[in-house]
Amino acid sequence: MGTSARLPTLSGKPIRIRIQRSLGPHLASTFIRRRLILLDAEVLARRGDFERILVHELFHFVWVRLSNAVRRDWERTLAREFVRGGRGELGRGELGRGELGWSAQRRKLKLSAADAKSRPQRWRLYACESFCDTAAWRFAGLKAHPEFTLRPAFRRVRRAWFDRHIGAGPLLI
Repeated sequence: MGTSARLPTLSGKPIRIRIQRSLGPHLASTFIRRRLILLDAEVLARRGDFERILVHELFHFVWVRLSNAVRRDWERTLAREFVRGGRGELGRGELGRGELGWSAQRRKLKLSAADAKSRPQRWRLYACESFCDTAAWRFAGLKAHPEFTLRPAFRRVRRAWFDRHIGAGPLLI
């Protein structure tokens, strides 16, 4: 079963997208208030990176328009996943391993099991990045990518969550 689905309809004011020669250590940067996405020209070098990274950045606009209830439901989904992984399903010492993109992965590795309950800023930032990486996995049209390391059982749960809450759109951006 493929992971991709058609990108949902997006609705809102236009977003400018610019490709820059270099963004330094980053491949993309999003400015919500300015309605601007900057992409490093390097995203054009590897097949699938442009689509994956563009969808990720577009979903930052979706994230800020979701209701608090929907964002909290996503956090609860992540918390259940995090706890299941922490109880040995992934093996000893593998808590936090596996994600659907580097941006969520690097944040996830800095979390503790307690963060899912207390919701510090680092948890909320992880939730946002995980949401955007999951959207990229779901909608960028790629069946596989080296950054898609999340276990299949967790991918199925995330897919079901997206099917329930995101569907075909229209999504406010």
